Amino acid sequence: MDQVRRPRGRPRKPVLIEAASGLAQRVGLHVQAAQRLRDLIVAGTLPAGAALVETDLSAALGISRTPLREALKLLAVEGLIELRPNRSPRVAELRPAEVTELFEAVAGIERLAAELAALRLLPAELDRLRGLQAAMEGHHRAQELAPYFAINHQIHALIVAAARNGPLREAHEALHARAELARRRALDDRTRWDESVAEHRAILAALEARDAPRAGALLGAHVAHTGTALLAGLARPAASAA
Repeated sequence: MDQVRRPRGRPRKPVLIEAASGLAQRVGLHVQAAQRLRDLIVAGTLPAGAALVETDLSAALGISRTPLREALKLLAVEGLIELRPNRSPRVAELRPAEVTELFEAVAGIERLAAELAALRLLPAELDRLRGLQAAMEGHHRAQELAPYFAINHQIHALIVAAARNGPLREAHEALHARAELARRRALDDRTRWDESVAEHRAILAALEARDAPRAGALLGAHVAHTGTALLAGLARPAASAA
């Protein structure tokens, strides 16, 4: 029986694999673009109310308008971007009523997370929290807000992760972007920044003592205080304008 001859040369990739590779690349582009825009919004480089012109953003990010639009949709779901019919998207405003609801939710989630983490933290995670606290206090003394804020985020995320509760972590991640934007704005108040460092120190002490009720109460109050500081900050410009 004759043998079936196979074509010589390098075998061609199946169409399905090529399509999947292209999809992965497109997904990567819009996720990366969303992260870059998210960082600019949280840092205040793109301020609240700023219009986002697609042609300018495409050029600045080095991507086409298709992945850019997908990135903007992601940020709209997170509450950072407002999509407007027949108008350019814009960076969402921080509205007092929404801030109140946001911090009520985040305070409840992180309070429960701290209670669980106090009982479930591994020794290595506790050591990591100590190191982060020390680094954060160093940045506070040096008045280095950007690295301070980055470490502050790591501490909150580590406590939630140490709770080892999947649904709780998912709920926290869903509110993450808006909460980080609000926290960053609240730290513009120097008094709040000083208070925040002291509150973090007390939270760490409660976690080290494995005191679940105290750790939860302290972290819940810490988040609530941040929300109160932000609301006061939002009220000041309105009062000045009046």
